[in-house]
Amino acid sequence: MKIMVSACLIGENCKYNGKNNKNEKVLALLEGNEVIPICPEVMGGLPTPRVPAEVVRDVVTTRDGRVVDQEFRRGARLSLAIAQREKPDLIILQSRSPSCGARQRYDGTFTGTLIDRPGVTAELLIENGFQPVDVGDLPSD
Repeated sequence: MKIMVSACLIGENCKYNGKNNKNEKVLALLEGNEVIPICPEVMGGLPTPRVPAEVVRDVVTTRDGRVVDQEFRRGARLSLAIAQREKPDLIILQSRSPSCGARQRYDGTFTGTLIDRPGVTAELLIENGFQPVDVGDLPSD
């Protein structure tokens, strides 16, 4: 089985704060499968670490006011191209991310408030017929 996965979930230090979201449940699920790691933010040209960003009125903006929408959308398009080329059987994305949040993302106020909207990469994947799974929605053992 081919599984496309947010790179931070497999231990890559690509989160905005330079760390990762290594997830043992994901690692166990990936065993014996073909793994396709993605980090749309890094793929779009953003450094690690970087200033946190949220979608503010449909434009991805950092906490300090810098617009990084172009980088986020470039990473989303590159992630979609990989998905279209590789045709993964499963896509697992990091929760609440402005890129990868499959169900929710932060609301753009930088207050920790969540809204029921996907991040820009998840949204583009959904619009193109993919069904990404939020890591928080994986069944427990």
